[in-house]
Amino acid sequence: MQKLTALLLLLPLFISAQSTRKLRRAAEKENAAIIANLQKHVSYLADDALEGRRTGTKGEVLAMEYIIDQYKKIGLEPKGTKGYVQEFEINEGKQIDLSTYLKIDGKSLQINEDYFPLAYSALKMVKGKPSPALSEFNQPWFKDVADILEENKSNPHFDLDEAIKTEVTKAANKKATALFLYNSTKTIDNIQFNKNDRSPTAAIPVVYLTQIGLKKYLPDFTATLPIEINVVMSNKIRTARNVIGYINNNAANTVILGAHFDHLGFGEDKNALDTTQAVHNGADDNASGTAALIELTKMLVQKSPANNNYLIIHFSGEELGLFGSKYWLDNPSTIVKPNYMINMDMIGRYDTSHKLTVGGYGTSPTWGTIIPLVAGDLSIKIDSAGSGPSDHASFYRKDIPVLFMFTGSHSDYHKATDDWDKINYSGEKDILRMVFKIIEQANDKGKLVFTKTAEQQMGKGARFTVSLGILPDYGYTGTGVRADGVSAGKLAERIGIQAGDILLQLGEFKFVDVNSYMKTLSQFKKGDKTTLIIKRGKDDKKFDIEF
Repeated sequence: MQKLTALLLLLPLFISAQSTRKLRRAAEKENAAIIANLQKHVSYLADDALEGRRTGTKGEVLAMEYIIDQYKKIGLEPKGTKGYVQEFEINEGKQIDLSTYLKIDGKSLQINEDYFPLAYSALKMVKGKPSPALSEFNQPWFKDVADILEENKSNPHFDLDEAIKTEVTKAANKKATALFLYNSTKTIDNIQFNKNDRSPTAAIPVVYLTQIGLKKYLPDFTATLPIEINVVMSNKIRTARNVIGYINNNAANTVILGAHFDHLGFGEDKNALDTTQAVHNGADDNASGTAALIELTKMLVQKSPANNNYLIIHFSGEELGLFGSKYWLDNPSTIVKPNYMINMDMIGRYDTSHKLTVGGYGTSPTWGTIIPLVAGDLSIKIDSAGSGPSDHASFYRKDIPVLFMFTGSHSDYHKATDDWDKINYSGEKDILRMVFKIIEQANDKGKLVFTKTAEQQMGKGARFTVSLGILPDYGYTGTGVRADGVSAGKLAERIGIQAGDILLQLGEFKFVDVNSYMKTLSQFKKGDKTTLIIKRGKDDKKFDIEF
């Protein structure tokens, strides 16, 4: 009888232990399935067959179709403008077509290295046999911009661009068939191909010979050499696609969950950090975040915290400048009241040296009450800033609380070596489970309070030694760099730069877009003094600054 009593007393413990083992086995099975699915998604998205998922290409379409197929299987409601899809156009301005060429004495010059046409050049082919030292009828002419700069060095209102256009008109009126510009000195002339130039097309081709091209192909200006130039340009327009789905809980507010799925292709957009022409598969950037969003969406379809609706957006055009997220905000495919936004970008390299950085921590006081509770065994690093080089920044600029999940940059970032077999799938599973827990914990918090933050930019890649502290508007299609915002406490705010200002020149260096602006910044170091020229409305303003 005593043995029976003891067994009866132990029975609840046996049942509890057995139940615990079953739950553990079920959790292990579920985790194993998530890890396998993450690997399956990343392996497909980062396969060579998708050719790097460059915005507006067949590879991007294949990735889009894969994501849509996943959502059709789980019955996610489509919320694009065409089913799950929201198409949008990216106009990147003018581009020099491959059929452009320049031959001097039968030798072909290299575009950009030896020469480039100006954006307002006439689009035509011209042949001639000029002597560069002479200005002959019905022949190409040559003009040294150093002479123009010297003549106007004391003129505070001098504009070289306008002076060149005047020279082009004079040359065309005197029957020149083309105008070749060059600079015989080391004086900075700031002549560059301005893809955003909307000047009227010139009557003749206008071409700039670099000092490299000049030295290699025109060492003797008294010689008479056969020259053949053909200038062909077009507008660079792409069709990009966001993928959008919706979980409707008939709640007042909607949580936006995002990840971009585009990458670099073969590096055609000059944003790769290597020189190889191989496919840039972008396993971490951002097949990892795309895969995690697919799996997170599956979990939410099965059981989502009911006090919010959930809008799932896979953005395109992120690598070109957050185009997809900005487009959706300006042209929402469905009208919702955003509560907060969580962005997953590059979450595939979690390890002891690559902690999980949680950006946007300071954009709502609620994050401080939730994140410490759900981090678990994950090693995390906090970044308060709501700005940054990914799609959450677009939402932060609209006063929406954000979080940015990011496991850090690495030696494969924006290189052809960012491949599927380097991803830590188990770590990625833990990160997406943490995101799900954040969503659960925020369920009863109502509409989150938004807080502006100090806006230091947490880069995915290399940083510059100096910064003005502006947030560039990557979608701006005019000449210069338009400030989308300014970072609190940084140089731009201290000197009075405002959102909407268009930055045009630092010291001697003019810039026409974000890329040339970045190159200009690299010319300066901490402690350097210079001047900044901007346009505000119709007025030009000049600031003396010290980095």
